[in-house]
Amino acid sequence: MQHLPLASLRAFEAAARHESFVKAAAELNLTAAAISQHVRAVESWLGVALFNRQARGVTATTAGREFGAAVTASLGHIEIAARQVRLDSPDRPVSVACIASVATRWLIPRLPVFHKDHPDIRINIVYALDARTPEAAGVDLLIRHGQRPAANAVSLLSAETRPTCSAEYERRHGPLHQPADLAAADLLQDETMASWARWFALAGVSRPANAGPIFADFSLMIGSVIGGQGIGLCPTSLIAEEMANGTLVTLFDTPLDTDKSYWLLQASRLSREAEIFRDWLISVSK
Repeated sequence: MQHLPLASLRAFEAAARHESFVKAAAELNLTAAAISQHVRAVESWLGVALFNRQARGVTATTAGREFGAAVTASLGHIEIAARQVRLDSPDRPVSVACIASVATRWLIPRLPVFHKDHPDIRINIVYALDARTPEAAGVDLLIRHGQRPAANAVSLLSAETRPTCSAEYERRHGPLHQPADLAAADLLQDETMASWARWFALAGVSRPANAGPIFADFSLMIGSVIGGQGIGLCPTSLIAEEMANGTLVTLFDTPLDTDKSYWLLQASRLSREAEIFRDWLISVSK
């Protein structure tokens, strides 16, 4: 049997994560046509369509989302293993592991400020995957989502979620003034359907039956929310820019996951550079 086209997996993973050949091409410094060729190579080997192709872009199929999540996790494991090999390097950078949504929507946009003040400190960002401690991830610092994971964990950001949609979606499907108005809306799911069920119970509304697609994580779902495809329960702290410029709107102030945060944990021993970066992370989260 011909081997899986490993060279094409990175292009497919980026395309699945963004649900866009254009954005994947920009990330990998390729053309959209090249991304499309790589994706077709993977589809040909699997014998399964991974994307639905439309005139305005692409959307991942169920197989595409599931395989994309698996490839993302696998590449992350490889990256962590590779970085562990480099731990003994005397000039190694400060390493931080976090989930993709925190990295792309909060941490990375703020890094230029840190580099301006500390040009000699190099930062490596890797996938957190299912690591529970910095040591398990092979990093100096770990940002985790959920309830407080340890007594020494520092809360960086609130993880409260609220029903959110694009301004365009609200114009097309509104008015949406009461929680019950969502009964006929397109509800996007992050990982499972349980979050919406909990939110409707909190709002005192029977859960509507017309649930929309389920995304592997918030990083995938937010693209559909911004694209006007439906309403998602979004962490307000990670969509501040879109809320400020009017791209996204929160429909109701009733929050879910009030007991959760994005937590910062540190390894038992940190270099001076890692301590500087830790203190900076805490300061910019205030």
